[in-house]
Amino acid sequence: MAEFRINAVRECEKHRPVAPEIESGRYSEIFGKNVFNEDAMRQYLSKDAFKAVMAAIESGVRINRENAKQVASGMKQWAIDHGATHYSHWFQPLTGASAEKHDAFFEPIAGGRAMERFDGAQLIQQEPDASSFPNGGLRNTFEARGYTAWDPTSPAFVVGTTLCIPTVFVAYTGEALDNKTPLLRSISAVDAAATAVCQYFDKNITKVVSTLGAEQEYFLVDTALYDARPDLVLTGRTLFGQEPAKGQQMEDHYFGAIPSRVLEYLRDVEQECMKLGIPVKTRHNEVALNQFEIAPIYEEANIAVDHNMMLMEAMQRVSEKHNFKVLFHEKPFEGINGSGKHNNWSLATNTGVNLLSPGKTPKSNLQFLTFFVNAIKAVHDHADLLRACIASASNDHRLGANEAPPAIISIFIGSQLSSVLSELEQVSSGKLSPEEKTELKLNVVGKIPEILLDNTDRNRTSPFAFTGNKFEFRAPGSSINCAVPMTVMNTIMASQLKKFKTEVDAMIEKGIKKDDAIFNVLRDYIKASSRILFEGDGYSDDWVREAEKRGLSNLRTTPEALDVLVSEETERLFAETGVMKKSEVEARYEIELEKYQKTIQIEARVMGDIARNHIIPTAIAYQNRLLENVRGMREIFGEEYMAHAHSQVELIKTISDHIVIIKELVDEMIDERRRINKIADVRTKAREYAVNVKDKYFDKLRYHCDKLEIHIDDEVWPLVKCRELLFAH
Repeated sequence: MAEFRINAVRECEKHRPVAPEIESGRYSEIFGKNVFNEDAMRQYLSKDAFKAVMAAIESGVRINRENAKQVASGMKQWAIDHGATHYSHWFQPLTGASAEKHDAFFEPIAGGRAMERFDGAQLIQQEPDASSFPNGGLRNTFEARGYTAWDPTSPAFVVGTTLCIPTVFVAYTGEALDNKTPLLRSISAVDAAATAVCQYFDKNITKVVSTLGAEQEYFLVDTALYDARPDLVLTGRTLFGQEPAKGQQMEDHYFGAIPSRVLEYLRDVEQECMKLGIPVKTRHNEVALNQFEIAPIYEEANIAVDHNMMLMEAMQRVSEKHNFKVLFHEKPFEGINGSGKHNNWSLATNTGVNLLSPGKTPKSNLQFLTFFVNAIKAVHDHADLLRACIASASNDHRLGANEAPPAIISIFIGSQLSSVLSELEQVSSGKLSPEEKTELKLNVVGKIPEILLDNTDRNRTSPFAFTGNKFEFRAPGSSINCAVPMTVMNTIMASQLKKFKTEVDAMIEKGIKKDDAIFNVLRDYIKASSRILFEGDGYSDDWVREAEKRGLSNLRTTPEALDVLVSEETERLFAETGVMKKSEVEARYEIELEKYQKTIQIEARVMGDIARNHIIPTAIAYQNRLLENVRGMREIFGEEYMAHAHSQVELIKTISDHIVIIKELVDEMIDERRRINKIADVRTKAREYAVNVKDKYFDKLRYHCDKLEIHIDDEVWPLVKCRELLFAH
């Protein structure tokens, strides 16, 4: 069995940097080359069709059938001119990945001839069988059809020879079966709520969009080494493996020189991104070994979500040419940093103002404080929902470990804004005196610096941190679809802003001036939300105890975190904002629980398989070698052999002890799985897998298997070691 590992290491050593075929030295020349963007539409669409698409993008106006035909015709011609032979509705089902089914433009016609055809009706398609996608009870298996419909706000693009059309995915009864549909609804909800509040400050603001900048962290592993690790292939993470003597303790990886082989890969990825219109800007070594980050410039949230999915697909596609495997798992290796996908969220107006960026005047700063404090209040009131939206079996391993934020939702804002909020908290109730108003406007609000210090380096443990002009949600894991946390963030902000406007308007009706009313409401929000503000060390047990005192939740596992999805408050929140119906929320709850249970089930099966079929046989074989050695010593030294063979005998005993425990643990775990698999209730089943499989057996099995790795000859160990996985590039 060791041959697989040895051959894999040798194969890895042969892999050298592969220089990409560079089309242009300037990214600006190829940016958006393979995207059916505004410039392409101007060229390929009629004037009426172009206007219809732009109206749909800017104002949500429906595109009529005639214009849809013209759009389809223009899109087809553009795609064919770019080498496309097929088209696909590219959508985002609740699996967390994207999905596609390719159809050819080619169509036979009379007389044994053929032509390329694509019309308006094909922009909306009935998918023939969607039973492979999670349904959460929204569809019957015998009627498992869904419909994909073009999303005009996200441009089509060509990958290889396929035109990919971003679409929503809905059931035949109209419920959302994807992550994009609720996102679009949440964008609309926060637009309406935020625009209404903006009217207090600027009547020219008629539209507000949510923006997102997603920082993508990941690991790179050589394909030969990856293929020799069945746990990596089947689960995305190493279920076993002794930590290498040198890990990240020297802190010499972050921002270090990018290895040449990796750099060539990244150049290739960036070129692909440029052609797809993905504005990737930064690349660097991350903290852990063989860990890296790539990040685009922020964009409108819907576009940014699509671009992140496209980026992940491009990274995987390009990696094959460079003999790399991209690991998006949140915690592929024990003992070193996991990978996150920090979601940098903000709101921007049609007038070009970032609502979470301080201004130059008291008026613009009051606008900033309004949205800033409302964001804090929204997170405070819906902290458990934010925890739920980033919950997964893989992210549970990361949260609270090796610099990832803990599962406790808290907000870091820094000393500058903390002092501002303290001042605002002292505002008197009702009408403000002239002195109070002057003090607030000139000395508190008016003196907020236009550029705030980005002091988040002092605290990297709050899942929600203000970084000067945006909130950075640090808890999402690297494999997540950003649509999920963005939907929640937009929804809770929309709900909160509606409440804010209602309260302010009520005070204005009572005769209190607008600014006084705003200050009064903000004061109440600051007082009500103060417990979630945190500027200390979130990795210490002190914070856990302090958070408990404050009444903050600490939901460590996915099954307990997900319960909030089916609470009356959550269902009311989504219903009132028009983002999701009760049935859609409940479906997602069921799907996420099922995903969690199946993930743990697969990991348990793989652990049992590797332990019984790889590790135990190797241990026994090595034990037999030691026994032969001891027998030889007994033949030579007679009764005095123990004086010379003491260490070998002790090692034989140690190996035997570990083998016995591993065998017992695997057998017990199998019995537990059999018992749990008979449970019908999905919630109970998921919790049982969390407590009585993962928590009960995983760490114990890993401990004893990793101990055997230490004691057994390196040349016969069957699994590629973590030091080999992490240091080969």
